[in-house]
Amino acid sequence: MASTLPLSGVVITRNEADRIGRCLASLAPVCRELRVLDSGSDDETVAIARAAGAVVEHQDWLGFAAQKTLATSRASQPWVLLLDADEWLDAQSQERIAGLFASGQIESRDVWCLPRRTWFLGKPLRFGSWAHEYVHRLSRPDLRYLPVLVHEGPDLTGKRVGHCEARIEHETARSLDEYRAKLAGYARLWAQQRREAGRRAGRMSAAVHAAAYWLKHYVIRGGFLDGRTGWQFHACHTRYVYDKYDLLRRTPSA
Repeated sequence: MASTLPLSGVVITRNEADRIGRCLASLAPVCRELRVLDSGSDDETVAIARAAGAVVEHQDWLGFAAQKTLATSRASQPWVLLLDADEWLDAQSQERIAGLFASGQIESRDVWCLPRRTWFLGKPLRFGSWAHEYVHRLSRPDLRYLPVLVHEGPDLTGKRVGHCEARIEHETARSLDEYRAKLAGYARLWAQQRREAGRRAGRMSAAVHAAAYWLKHYVIRGGFLDGRTGWQFHACHTRYVYDKYDLLRRTPSA
């Protein structure tokens, strides 16, 4: 594997001292540059990132989409690999990314989708949608993220999109309580976003959508095969789906 590639590894952070080291260490073997855009950490995140060789800059929180767009735009290399601090690459994924560059295939696309596997409470999910979802993370630095409050995605208008089987690992929760609180925050942002767009929810929407999520992801797509871990994870997400539609229904009009 080549020592480094014309690739910037980019991460946005706030209070990720327990995870940023692993993330940056997984990027370092393939990335010529490491960049961290921090939004006000008061733990050791910044010090750890600088010790890992990253260029660290501060930006007050602009929202998920704007923060990622800004971080990506500051990359000095012609390609960007964007990870969250709770994500990392294994050695096999590093080799696959290096192979994409070595073959010259990288230039055939503007954005590359990578598969991502979720870990929950220290265990990987091996079944269902969350064991193998694709995310747009390897791109040219002009990629912009759509201005939404939560679950931001890139603007792919006019972009050539490809797939590379370099898997991202994603450890989504430090604890069950923390994860429930994070999803509750996402539910509030989602409901706010939908309400501002003029959307509404009916009296039965929360129950119907929550039941549909459980049936699709836990039953049909095999989430139950992950045992207790699958049960806990999908129970959290079923509650999240219920809460976001319930909040949308109950939030008064502006």
